[in-house]
Amino acid sequence: MGKFVIKESGKGFSFSLKAGNGEIVAASSKLYPDITGVKAAIAAVAGSAPDAGIEDQTAGAEELKGAKFELYSDKAGEFRFRFKDAEGNILAVSEGYVKKDSAKNGIDSVRRNAKNSPVVEPVAE
Repeated sequence: MGKFVIKESGKGFSFSLKAGNGEIVAASSKLYPDITGVKAAIAAVAGSAPDAGIEDQTAGAEELKGAKFELYSDKAGEFRFRFKDAEGNILAVSEGYVKKDSAKNGIDSVRRNAKNSPVVEPVAE
């Protein structure tokens, strides 16, 4: 089972979704000013990602409505994905993958690990 890990920096809060093996499969797309905001983003990913479709922008796919993963190629030629909620807000992004199939495997990992994963909050020092 995966887990969402919340990280606090001096400027706000972010999250990463880790697979059961500890690898980060997605990370928040922005910093949130408070922990409530980052928890809301995590809840949105956990609730929508498992059933979200894939809009493959590398193959000229039609635009999907609702929550979705957008699979695309970056300027360096690597494959990446971003997860958008139904309103079009980017909530999570991936690292770059050399192979398209690897990016698709990353999407599958997010789908599997987002649902019912515990949230690990930062520990006060």
